[in-house]
Amino acid sequence: MRARDIARQVSAGSLDPVALARETAKACEASQPRLNAFTIIDGARAEAAARAVQARLQRGETLPLAGVPLIVKDNIWAEGWPITQGSRLFADHIAPRDALAVARARAAGAVIIGIGTSSEFASKGLTNTPLYGITRHPDDPDLTPGGSSGGNAAAIGAGLVPIGLGTDGGGSSRRPPAHCGIVGFKPSFGAIAHPYGFAEPFWWLSSISPIARDVADCALLFEAVAGDDPADPESRIIAPAFAGEVTALRVAYAPKLGLDVPVDPDVAEAFGKALAVLARAVSTFREAAPDWPEARLRQDLMASQFAGQAAFHGAEWKRAPEQFDPDIGVQIERGLAMPATVLAGAMETSLLVRRAVARFFADFDLLLSPTTPCVAWPHHQLGPPEIDGQAVDPRGHAAFTPLLNHAWTPAISVPCGRGRAGLPVGMQIIGAVGQDRKVLAFAAFAERLFAEAGLWSPS
Repeated sequence: MRARDIARQVSAGSLDPVALARETAKACEASQPRLNAFTIIDGARAEAAARAVQARLQRGETLPLAGVPLIVKDNIWAEGWPITQGSRLFADHIAPRDALAVARARAAGAVIIGIGTSSEFASKGLTNTPLYGITRHPDDPDLTPGGSSGGNAAAIGAGLVPIGLGTDGGGSSRRPPAHCGIVGFKPSFGAIAHPYGFAEPFWWLSSISPIARDVADCALLFEAVAGDDPADPESRIIAPAFAGEVTALRVAYAPKLGLDVPVDPDVAEAFGKALAVLARAVSTFREAAPDWPEARLRQDLMASQFAGQAAFHGAEWKRAPEQFDPDIGVQIERGLAMPATVLAGAMETSLLVRRAVARFFADFDLLLSPTTPCVAWPHHQLGPPEIDGQAVDPRGHAAFTPLLNHAWTPAISVPCGRGRAGLPVGMQIIGAVGQDRKVLAFAAFAERLFAEAGLWSPS
């Protein structure tokens, strides 16, 4: 069931949220040997929360997420739940309070079923952690759902829960949804206030990100948790509901986002078919991309993540490296060895990206690209070794998402077709800072056209 249908039926009294919580928890438990999408599932706690929702409805409250099962990523605080960031360092950590987005989701009536697996410190493009092991793709257990929001994407892609809260510091809640055939939305930086939680090595980059099976449910969750807050000086007020005509928007498309990177032919073909569908419906539609900083500058944009990992965990890594995912250890070592000038250069490049994208959106309303240049790959690989026959580094699969974190823009991944072996392909829809609801409106429009054209239909 869709989140909106669950909320409507629970509010009307035709669906028992306690029974729904019980059966959802059972289904999630049954999925664990195959998917390993959860760090913990707590049916009793979910049933108690569902009873509280019933009582609130009986008191006359209006709850837009009444009784809707929710998965929360393992780096977002949910009071009383073990939240570990997939790390042995935090194996015993119990969240002392809710992250603001979690508090808002609960206030809207959502019921947490469990916590979704995340790569250690949400810093890796697949989900395989020291604490919880390998998380697998819902369509093929030999593949990865991606990372770092792999647990959320796998659980929602498998139909176990309808919605989830993830984080996105470089594509973590767009690429896994693209691989799993669902929707992931990175809002404008600050659109969802986030003053309470772990220190993260993603300064001015990361956003709390709704994930769902379709755009309408993603938008429903976004509206429940979005908004600024006095406790978060980086939070912002965004534009109100989009009231214009989506077909009149000025839409640009860039099959490689304006970058010199390889894209697998199956992804290019699926993206091209989806573009053709949109081209027939939108009045202004042409190929264009931002004027990005040169490649030698862009290659250092990961510096803040490496420096942050070293600052937060470097001492413990030196003391007991066996506690860490070795891939995270590599990041820490790079941060420890990094000159301050490299970090300063990366911060300047981040600003140049932000300015370039702002200039671009003076002439366009939206920009379309593939979400990823490849479909899902085997879970034992950090990334596909080749894309379109060209050798790529382990971040080659992430070519099209991180720049939008630096740009602070809203970006959503919507399924637009299938590649090899029937695996999902995602389209990334990007808008100007603060135009989150415009992006969501166009995404819903595109989703409908893709379904009508037989390219993709939300199941």
